[in-house]
Amino acid sequence: MARIHARNTQPEMFVRRLLHGQGFRFRLHAKDLPGRPDIVFRSRKKVIFVHGCFWHHHEGCKKASVPKTRVAYWKPKLEANRKRDAISVSALEAMGWKVMIIWECEIPAEDPSELLERLVVFLKE
Repeated sequence: MARIHARNTQPEMFVRRLLHGQGFRFRLHAKDLPGRPDIVFRSRKKVIFVHGCFWHHHEGCKKASVPKTRVAYWKPKLEANRKRDAISVSALEAMGWKVMIIWECEIPAEDPSELLERLVVFLKE
C-alpha cells in the first residue's frame, strides 16, 4: 500500500500529456476545491478527475473487483470512496463547475484519438 499514490499516476499523466499537447494549460490538485480535482481549468470553471477503476470502484469494470481476502475491510472502504466522490462532484456542480470523470479503463493503450476528442469537446463547450 505504501507504493499507491494519489497524485501523478500513469493514467493521470497520460491525460495531462494529451491536454498539454493540444495547448491547454491547467493547474493540478486544487486544494481549495472539493475532492481535490486532478486537473483544474479555473478560467473555464471545469475540472477533470482521473479515477482508478479499483480505488473508485467503477461499476461494471473488471478492474473494480473486491479482493477476496479481508472483504469486511475492503467493501466499506471502496463504498466510502464512491460516496466521497459523489459528494465532491455534487459540491463542485453546486459551485458552478463542470466535472468530467475519466476512468482508468477508458485510457487507450494505443490510439488516444477518441479520448482526446472527448476532452476537447468537454473543454470547448
